Amino acid sequence: MITMTLRQIADAVGGRLEPADAGDVRVDGAVISDSRLAEPGSLYVARVGEFADGHDFASAAAESGAVATLGSRAVEGMPTVVVDDVQTAFGVLARAVVDRADDLRIVGITGSSGKTSTKDLLGQVLSPLAESVVPEGSFNSEMGVPLTVCRVSTGTRYLVAEMGADGVGHIAYLTRIAPPQVGIVLNVGRAHVGEFGSVEAIAQTKGELVEALPADGLAVLNADDPRVAAMKSRSMAPVLLVGTGEDADLRAVDIELDDKSRASYTLVGDGEPRRIRLGLFGVHHVGNSLAVYAAARHLGVDADHIVSVFENAAAVSRWRMEVHELGNGVTIVNDAYNANPDSMAAALRALATMTACGRKVAVLGQMLELGESSAEEHAGVGRKAAEFGVDLLITVGAGADAIGSAAQAAGVECKHVDDVDAAFRLLTGTLKPGDIALLKSSRDSGLRYLGDRLVDTDGKGARA
Repeated sequence: MITMTLRQIADAVGGRLEPADAGDVRVDGAVISDSRLAEPGSLYVARVGEFADGHDFASAAAESGAVATLGSRAVEGMPTVVVDDVQTAFGVLARAVVDRADDLRIVGITGSSGKTSTKDLLGQVLSPLAESVVPEGSFNSEMGVPLTVCRVSTGTRYLVAEMGADGVGHIAYLTRIAPPQVGIVLNVGRAHVGEFGSVEAIAQTKGELVEALPADGLAVLNADDPRVAAMKSRSMAPVLLVGTGEDADLRAVDIELDDKSRASYTLVGDGEPRRIRLGLFGVHHVGNSLAVYAAARHLGVDADHIVSVFENAAAVSRWRMEVHELGNGVTIVNDAYNANPDSMAAALRALATMTACGRKVAVLGQMLELGESSAEEHAGVGRKAAEFGVDLLITVGAGADAIGSAAQAAGVECKHVDDVDAAFRLLTGTLKPGDIALLKSSRDSGLRYLGDRLVDTDGKGARA
């Protein structure tokens, strides 16, 4: 973080110092909310959660070098900036860091799916050019965004801010912490519809990113998603539509996929058409890459550099279309960090385009937070499995029953197991050389660790 004294921090967040004479203490290390990540000079943010009180771990943070706590009460053995609401104060502190970074350019990214892969790709484009801060994993929440922002130093040129939400107003709040000059909206899907209440509410929330852009910024909108394209009217900034249709300003045409579902396409709309090849797996990365290209070009990045990075890009965050070729001839595609109906369809489409001399096996778990439409959405995934030619479908856990029932009714061979351990036993006894197995579920269903277990047991797995 940009170095600040405790007095400066207390003034910024409207807090009081305990003890009052600790104002000259300097915070020049990482800002953390996990005491295990503390280092010399750290500020420890003590949250009170449903199951634990962060103040109880302040002493552990101090032992690792933390010099102060931001909390709702004083802690022993370390100065504390005491505030009424830690979460609100943390957001205010993060904004104070942004305001101290004179040459910072911020790109905000939102969408129902693809946010993490897109910010990882943009990070790979920007990081070789200048000091850049990119979220770790999926740090896109009211806690994750401030943690990312507080990594900014005086030399940081680019900040990529992934912005998620589970309610109307959440993205607007995040844009007040990290005000973007460029905003990317990837899609409006049915993820978290149970919390929002409707897809229309999701669209309203995603568009809050567009509304936050300055007049000299840029809104990068997916022309292939009507709800996203309609956000054009909500932007004071210029708008660039990206996609595959003729109404896109920046278009991908002549899309081709290789035998591992890596896409190539011709880019039209930025000078002479040029051929682009992606190192990432899945045709859905075409739209993601168009958004990244548009944002990077607005920031002044050379087109040849962008194209070169695209060709050599790899998955950065875990469990997103990780392809592992095992020593026994089986290929594992671990895309089980999270799932919603749209990302399920994208993963199944990617599986369908991969060349296999054996079977195409889909191992699917429950999708969460779908509300009243959950049963039908799960059944829809089962029908997609049939549509995309899955040879064997394995569903894991009671919540995935509807997937298997619909797929079986459509003629797909299906097996069901109760839990991840049973899935592991079935897969190790069922998968044969030449098979490709896709693992996809919501994070709490645990299939991401099943994928790791299959790779670790093989002992010879290599990232493709």
